[in-house]
Amino acid sequence: MKTWVFAALIPVSLAACKKDDKNKDGDSPQSTTLMVENVLKSQPLVESGTFQGNGTPALIFPGQSTTITFSAAKGEALSFATMYGWSNDLFFAPANPGIKVYDNDGNPIEGDVSAQVKLWDNGTRINQKPGATVNHPGTADNKNITEVTGADAQGNTYLEASKLVKATLKYNGNSQFTLTLQNTSGGTTNETPLSPGVWSVSYIVGGNLLAPTPLYESGKPTANGLTNIAEAGDNVALSAYVKSITGIFTPLSPVLAVVYNGIENPIYKVGEKDRGKGLTLIAQQGNAATLAAYLKTFPGVKAVYVLPAPTTTVLLPQVGNTPGGIVSQELSVSKGDRLAIATMYGFSNDWFFSSVDNGVDATQKGDISGSIKLFDDGTAINQFPGAGLTQFNLAGTPLKEDQPIAAVPNPNAFTTLPEISNIIKVTLK
Repeated sequence: MKTWVFAALIPVSLAACKKDDKNKDGDSPQSTTLMVENVLKSQPLVESGTFQGNGTPALIFPGQSTTITFSAAKGEALSFATMYGWSNDLFFAPANPGIKVYDNDGNPIEGDVSAQVKLWDNGTRINQKPGATVNHPGTADNKNITEVTGADAQGNTYLEASKLVKATLKYNGNSQFTLTLQNTSGGTTNETPLSPGVWSVSYIVGGNLLAPTPLYESGKPTANGLTNIAEAGDNVALSAYVKSITGIFTPLSPVLAVVYNGIENPIYKVGEKDRGKGLTLIAQQGNAATLAAYLKTFPGVKAVYVLPAPTTTVLLPQVGNTPGGIVSQELSVSKGDRLAIATMYGFSNDWFFSSVDNGVDATQKGDISGSIKLFDDGTAINQFPGAGLTQFNLAGTPLKEDQPIAAVPNPNAFTTLPEISNIIKVTLK
């Protein structure tokens, strides 16, 4: 497995900090093991979708345009594919990994980005002279995808793609962009409609895109339904494919675990604002050291632990067949003891998983994942999870807000999350 390098994720070295765990009621302490796992079956695409024209059929004719609205973090890019309609198997798409939407300083790019749009030959049909009289589907071929620069393999000539399709970026704020694709081929020697298409944005993890070639790969055979677009303008198959690999990817930060007795959950309370004792650092950065140090001094707290994953520090999700990260800690607990945990939803602005209400009976055994919920700390403005310019673990600086702690709704304003138990599993053994 490739080890993902999280350049911005926090270095946590605090392992276990215990207070006096003597049981004042005289009950014999018992040993139990806390186990926390990232069981998320991650996906490489943070967003994807389709686009088309407004008429019937839903083509984008010369002079017409369509839009794609999406979110992206620094280093992420927008890819798309749409058919050169009056051809056998040509399609327009940006060179991989897609249209760059931030400059090297992290400033949003706006304006004409047409130069990043290219024309490609799908390699599955012999090219006839492009135009309204092209016979579909035409004679079969068996070549790899290649860029068309000036002329195709059969000698048919083409203007630069940027003269046929105009691409314009607009920054909407809060890491959201709109790309407008305008068909400017009218009156040229390469006049053509554009077909309904597919678009995608890949996650970036440790500076590497999880899907750097999401829709096609130059020099390789076409795949995943792209042929249906390139030959017939049918985006259904490719849309289904990208949808199947679009979803959630997030690490979990080193886990804070607290054993306490005779008090309420000392980590947080829904409806209250962050207490300023270190929860913000967990929710925004995944750094539990400050809150752990504070809780060691808190009356009623018996033991405090911070559990980093071996080698990676963070608990990575499942990637392909590689299982997600797991940490465990032996606890000494007695009757009446409660247990609560907290860990960051790593690819967010300030979301954290934590035990609901007053935690759980620390002496119980079994799967306690149902006691974990996802909360918004209310200290940073939210952006699309995994596609936010100001998300700390995507090399950003969170933008402050001042709101009470609240449960994250699902669906939320950005996406629909899996069930919490399909992201984080917590067990007492």
